[in-house]
Amino acid sequence: MAEGIKDRVAIVGMGCTKFGERWDMSAQSLIVEAFIEAIEDAGIEKKDIDAAWSGTCYEEVSLGKSAIPLAVTLKLPFIPATRVENFCATGSEALRGACYAVAAGAYDICLAVGVEKLKDTGYGGLPQNDTQQGTTLRFAFPNFTPPGAFAMMGTRYFAQYGLSPQEGKRALAHISVKSHHNGTMNPKAHLRREITIDEVMNAPIIAWPLGLFDCCGVSDGAAAAIVTSPEIAKKLRPDPVYVKSLQVAASSGEEIMCTEWDYAHVESTIRASQRAYREAGITSPRDEISMMEVHDCFSITELTIYEDLGISPRGRAKEDIEAGFFDLDGTIPCQPDGGLKCFGHPIGASGLRMMYEMYKQLQGKAGPRQIKDPKFGLTHNMGGIPPLNVVSVSIVGH
Repeated sequence: MAEGIKDRVAIVGMGCTKFGERWDMSAQSLIVEAFIEAIEDAGIEKKDIDAAWSGTCYEEVSLGKSAIPLAVTLKLPFIPATRVENFCATGSEALRGACYAVAAGAYDICLAVGVEKLKDTGYGGLPQNDTQQGTTLRFAFPNFTPPGAFAMMGTRYFAQYGLSPQEGKRALAHISVKSHHNGTMNPKAHLRREITIDEVMNAPIIAWPLGLFDCCGVSDGAAAAIVTSPEIAKKLRPDPVYVKSLQVAASSGEEIMCTEWDYAHVESTIRASQRAYREAGITSPRDEISMMEVHDCFSITELTIYEDLGISPRGRAKEDIEAGFFDLDGTIPCQPDGGLKCFGHPIGASGLRMMYEMYKQLQGKAGPRQIKDPKFGLTHNMGGIPPLNVVSVSIVGH
């Protein structure tokens, strides 16, 4: 009987670049920046690493189709190296590979790296090309855009739960204002200025009800993690962070094939989080989770994630939002580092960037945005299109 990987893997080092318009840096240079921070944080040498995983989505502008550029860039000592890609959950997928390898006892110390030079694609959003979506999806959804798809989720959610346009928009605005406030305190964030509810409400519309401040930006960045066994971790540092669960759920497609799907939730998030909670031994996430980094590609996405994760009651996330439940000084701070909203979304890096924040928070090293006595941190990545999503949910703690 499978038992999962709870407390069988520890994170002992992490690194994260500044995210933004990094025109002066190649993907390789960004990897080096993140790797140097991670290896110095772990207190190990390159020769101590047994295997490596790299996550990148757009091979044309990042690291290519294999992991050879990773090995060459970091001058890894002829160890196994693997490149992974899983839509927007790519960074989390790289971490999953490294963690599972350690949990299996195959290796002692593993490296996970995620990077993307999204600005170099030349697009203002995620490119809709054959490399990313695949020929089948391109023909099935020739006019698909991420803002358009998630805007429909917003209007459907408003209708299903009886929110007026003004009520719904205001709840979404609070989400963006909260994340921007947190991002002002993070020197690694791309966008670092306060915004107001009125600014969000009056911003140019991208796809109603989503305005400019409801959508995450485009940026470049990289992040890295070094994982090992608990026994080795205790020898390396006094404050390792332990992996409690790491789950991925990919849509079977049944949502889009059946009329039961309401377009106001993401089934893959529900399934992945339920398995993650079981693996971590969490029975009441609203009471036990201390903080979250979720896939806030759009403000409506973050709102529905609150409910899909079982934090807010179904249809009542608005009440928690307005009560400040997810604010930095609230019960479960969400996006304490500013989230995708302030970092942008260089696809291969985002999942590891989220974990970087949970790692620092659990060690008490998050500076002015430090959360008081966190016990469990949750990260959530979502890739694909509603409802054809792949979702990763990870939980870490002491």
